[in-house]
Amino acid sequence: MDNKHEILALLRSVASGQTAPEDALLELKTEPFADLGYAKVDFHRGVRQGAAEVIYGASKTAEQILGIVQAMEARDCRNILITRMDREKAEFVAASVALDYHADARLGIALPSPQPTLGSIVVCTGGTSDQPVAEEAALTAEAMGNQVTRLYDVGVAGLHRLLSNLEPLMSARCVIAVAGMEGALASVVGGLVDCPVVAVPTSVGYGANFGGLSALLAMLNSCASGCSVVNIDNGFGAGYLASMINQMEGLEGK
Repeated sequence: MDNKHEILALLRSVASGQTAPEDALLELKTEPFADLGYAKVDFHRGVRQGAAEVIYGASKTAEQILGIVQAMEARDCRNILITRMDREKAEFVAASVALDYHADARLGIALPSPQPTLGSIVVCTGGTSDQPVAEEAALTAEAMGNQVTRLYDVGVAGLHRLLSNLEPLMSARCVIAVAGMEGALASVVGGLVDCPVVAVPTSVGYGANFGGLSALLAMLNSCASGCSVVNIDNGFGAGYLASMINQMEGLEGK
């Protein structure tokens, strides 16, 4: 069982008499994780957190990544996220399983499968140089079943570019603001919208930017209420958090 929705469907099937309790128990008793030696793949994470385990690819070999994906495939997992994945590892994995690879975001989606989406999350960037981190956030959110609108290169150096996109910003359930340099975009967006803002500092900038530290500190010190901040260049973390916010609001709205 991959997620909460599948278990709820199983329980409803038992309640309606379509599935025998013994059959449901057998399905739920399946091993909650698989020990591959180099990794313990958590199959019940979707039950606890609403999303399947995500594979961090940077420190794993291509063989290890493929082994984890195949273990998850055997348990009917789909849309498996692989973050910080280089092209060489992606080509190795893609030779054995279906993989959508996005080189700019260094992100792969193994066993991609269509799914219903909830909306909407807006991902905006200060500049074009912030786009790889923004794409990691946007693709993560989309893989987790969210409708995403991209507003790129709308930073404070030309504020009219942001203000010309007020409609999608005002209708969003969550906004991800991705910016380097001084990181001012998150504060500006936070002062415009009535939804949570997830701020992502990037390592884009000149020497005094200190590899994203100045943007991180600026976002942490934002005077706009409702802004949360993830780590430097952590597009995945922003996309995941925004998805949780959006999914919760979507459930409340039903």
